[in-house]
Formats: sequence, structure tokens, C-alpha cells
Amino acid sequence: MWLVVLGAVQFVALYEVIRLFVNRRHGQVLDTIALGGNFIGSDRVDGVVASVLSAMSVVSVLAATAVVAFIALARRRIAVGLAAIMLIAGSAVTAQQLKGHLIRPDLGVDPERATAGNSLPSGHATVAASVAVALVLVLPPRARGVGALVGAGYAALVGVATMSAGWHRPSDSIAAFLIVGLWAAVAGLGLLITPQLGLLQRRQVSGRALTAEPGESHRFTFVVLLAVGVALLVAAALTMEVTDQVAAPPELLPYHRLFIAYAGAALGIAGAAALMMSLVLATVHRVVPERTVVPESEPAAVGAP
Repeated sequence: MWLVVLGAVQFVALYEVIRLFVNRRHGQVLDTIALGGNFIGSDRVDGVVASVLSAMSVVSVLAATAVVAFIALARRRIAVGLAAIMLIAGSAVTAQQLKGHLIRPDLGVDPERATAGNSLPSGHATVAASVAVALVLVLPPRARGVGALVGAGYAALVGVATMSAGWHRPSDSIAAFLIVGLWAAVAGLGLLITPQLGLLQRRQVSGRALTAEPGESHRFTFVVLLAVGVALLVAAALTMEVTDQVAAPPELLPYHRLFIAYAGAALGIAGAAALMMSLVLATVHRVVPERTVVPESEPAAVGAP
């Protein structure tokens, strides 16, 4: 039920992001102002942005997927590997379908990009986040906490980079993270209904009973990601309120107003990535339990928490 609730919440959040930032003029204005500030400090971050985005090629994505599959095979977690690959592929297909079928109405907010049409969600941010979550699923328990921190940071970096390069609006990356979070919940549900990975499932292996139990929960890392995500989103909301007070075309706004909008959008992207990963970390120890082999003579702790 927790996974169902998480999936439903992220689906509703995705719908609201589309409604507010694609279909409403007010949201388009805020998105455009934040994107209009991407020239700030461009000389200092252009090299980093170019390096990050150039690394997001088809070959690199295939290589990352192969790494995910290899780790799953090495740990003899075939079902987990299939779920991780399904997560990557499902997120990418969903992102492309939304981008191709959503219609961004021309409300006179951003005439320079009006002919480009809809850009939500960001394909680069979707791939980065989905690969990061897939790695968290297949990594050994001892590495999941670090993997979640690095993965959230990488997804946030790619999301901010697409905005800094002028490729995507802030809402595009936030929508991408919601899509990945939704698919993570779907993948988790798929694993839970797979009989051989059930938490209380037991079977015989060479005269020994195999019991699957919840793994390490990584509570500290979960709390850190959750706290950081909420704090950054609150800060982003405050900067959006400040920007909303002077909503106008970017070319008419002073430097400091554009900086506030751009910085707030970057905080919002990073906060969304951290929050999404924290929710994955909150469930992964149940979704991918640890298998424990006990002697045949020992009673199986089927009822253990």
C-alpha cells in the first residue's frame, strides 16, 4: 500500500506540474523567467554543463544499463535486474510519449521558443534519474546509501545543466523526476508480487532453507535526503513567491531578480531529485530484501519483523 500511495502521489504531482507550468500562463511566466536567468555565470559553468550533457549519449546510456544488468547478474538477482531495466526503459518511453503528445499552448509568454513546442519532460534528466535509481536497486545494501546520495546529486546536476544550457525549463526536469519516481514504485510493486522475492518466501536450496528478510534500511541517508529535499523545495517556493511579485518578461527584469529566479529553480530541481531518491530509499530494503540461508534444523523466522 505504501508503494501504491507513493505512485499515486507522484502521478498527481506530475499532473499538477503539467497543469500549472504547461497549460497556465502564470506557470509559463515563472518558468520563462527562471530560464531567462541561465546566462548568469555562464562563462564559469559552460565547461561543466557541456561535459555533463555531452556524456549523456545513447552509448553511455546503454553502457550504464549494461552495468546495472551486470551487477544484478553478479548478485544473482535476475528479477531485480529485469525490474531495474524496466524502470529505465519505462521512464524513457513515458518521457518521450509525454513530450510528443503534450501540447504547450502559445500564451504569448515566450515567443522566442513558441515554435519549439512542448519540452516537458526533460529526456536527459529522465535518463540520469532512472539510471541512478536502477543502480540503487541492484547495488549491495552496504553501497545503497552512498549510491543514493551520488545518484541524487548526479540527477540534480543533469537537471540544472539542461536549464543552464537553455535546453529545458525547470519544470521539465521536475516532471522527469516524478516520472522516474512513479516507475520506481511500479518496479517495486512488480518485485513484491514476484513469488521468489516475497519477504516471507522460503524454499529449499541444497538441504538448507532460504529465507528472504528486509535488508538495511539506511535511515540516516533517507533522513538526510528527505530533509535536504524538503528544505530545497521550500527555498525554491520562497524564491518563486518573490519572482511572482514582479512577474514580467526576462528582458525587462533587473539582474538580481533574474538571479533569484534562476537560483530558486536550481534549488527546486535539486530538491525534487533528493526527495525522489529519499522515497526510493525508504522502500528499497523491503522491495529488494536480503536472502539469508539458515540450517535445515533451525526454525525459519517467518514471522519475524
